[in-house]
Amino acid sequence: MDNMDLFINILVIALLIPAIIYVYKLDKNLTLMRQNQNALLKLIEALNEATYKAENSIPKLKSVTENTGNDLKEVVDNAKELKDDLMFINERADNLADRLEGAIKNSRQIKEAPRSFAAEKENTHTFDQTKEKADSEPLDQRSEAEMELLKALRSLK
Repeated sequence: MDNMDLFINILVIALLIPAIIYVYKLDKNLTLMRQNQNALLKLIEALNEATYKAENSIPKLKSVTENTGNDLKEVVDNAKELKDDLMFINERADNLADRLEGAIKNSRQIKEAPRSFAAEKENTHTFDQTKEKADSEPLDQRSEAEMELLKALRSLK
């Protein structure tokens, strides 16, 4: 039985050596994990704090977005109103310009007709006399369309 005891002891020693090596490695890993546990806790705390800040910032961000959206909507609405006003003013100015142009054409035709009639009737007038007559007409005489245009421009100021 001595041999049997010796054989069992050798077998136990042979099995204990890998177990001791495994326990040593396991102890090293557990020590390393305990050291990293503190860093992991700090990381989790930082993550929780960042999440809390993000959750608190969302309502503020929504509020700012809504206010900015409302302000932008007001600006766009005002711009649309101004655009409509400018289009109306532009149309009126075009109409006035067309009327003024027509009135100027009519006044030129009226001024040319008496001159040509007078030239046919009286062939005694020279070019210099006709020029003196045109220069002597007062500048204050303005057509009705010119006066209307001036009134419209003054009302826009």
